[in-house]
Amino acid sequence: MSGMTMIIPFLPLFLQQDLGVTDESAIGAWGGAIFAANFVTSFLFQPIWGRVADRIGRKVMLLRSGFGMGLITILMGFATEPWHLLVLRLLNGVISGYNPAAIALMSATAPKARMGFAMGTLQSGITAGTILGPLIGGLFADAFGFRPIFYITGGLLFLASILSWILIKENFDREKAAAQPATSMAEDVRKLLRDKRLAALLGTTFAFQFALLCPVAFIPLYIQRLHESMANIAFWSGFVGSVTAFSNMIFAPLLGRLSDRTGPAPVLFITLIGAALMFVPQAFAGSVGELLFYRFLLGSFLGGIAPALNTLIRSYTPDGMVSRVFGYNTSALALGNMCGPIVGGAVFGLVDINGLFLVSAGVLLAAAIWIRAVVPGAELRRKERRRNPGG
Repeated sequence: MSGMTMIIPFLPLFLQQDLGVTDESAIGAWGGAIFAANFVTSFLFQPIWGRVADRIGRKVMLLRSGFGMGLITILMGFATEPWHLLVLRLLNGVISGYNPAAIALMSATAPKARMGFAMGTLQSGITAGTILGPLIGGLFADAFGFRPIFYITGGLLFLASILSWILIKENFDREKAAAQPATSMAEDVRKLLRDKRLAALLGTTFAFQFALLCPVAFIPLYIQRLHESMANIAFWSGFVGSVTAFSNMIFAPLLGRLSDRTGPAPVLFITLIGAALMFVPQAFAGSVGELLFYRFLLGSFLGGIAPALNTLIRSYTPDGMVSRVFGYNTSALALGNMCGPIVGGAVFGLVDINGLFLVSAGVLLAAAIWIRAVVPGAELRRKERRRNPGG
């Protein structure tokens, strides 16, 4: 994950300094399109790869994604025009899927009694990558320039794929998978929507990502307003982002372990409510220090959401559809990644950054109410005890 996040923060600078895009509006347009391109194709293709994984195995999909993204990332380093990067980012979205494949593989192999802790640990590793990636990328960019970052990132993806190939074992019964009745994507979607619990969980994945990204582009402006100076704005902006990820990384395995004891549904409900409440005081912060404090608390609640969601999704998904459902979940996440910044930018002029924090709080609160209505915690806990009478 660290490798994947090393390059994204520096795309505008790469466009300006290496690809010769000097007009600020053009940099913004190309940067936005290149950033979003990956999510557009990922949204479309993740369910397809999920269907393939349910037929031939998750480890194969892990290797396909890892080696494929490694090659495409290296090719980005040879780009000489902005449209080259755009096409390669579109292809990257088509071939991507390392994280959902890892989640599906983890959900299929981890003991059910420790599923929450396993998902929390995986989430912690993903979050650690989002913290270290920009930091390492910045150091490499200063030392070697921008193009070597793409080669290093591609190399890291190849290394991760080789390690996955050697170290990860999967007992996947292809004959049993082939014997499962074939269904179309339309039939799969109808089946998901008929299950109110899975529909709510996928909707919550979208809401979670939407709420997280809705105000994020305008946080540097908010910090500038609170700091009352342009001095060290970049540092404080990065620090505010990092502190949320840092607390997320710490609390994800702890809340995952808690969900193994109490059930993931109560943990999901409480963390959604907690995250919603932590967005509210950010709208009224009086200093950068206050904002940092609330963002740290926000991250501690965010750390419990994704592991609980993934555990619940696995609990309600038939064995033959695990990768497909996680593929649709990744599509919901990609849609949130796209819609959050778009809606945030569209309404920023009406409600300012303060209002965007409140919008995020409202979205998470609505998701919590939805989850509470269709995924009763006591019901799920009884279901898990019947599956694991000794757990």
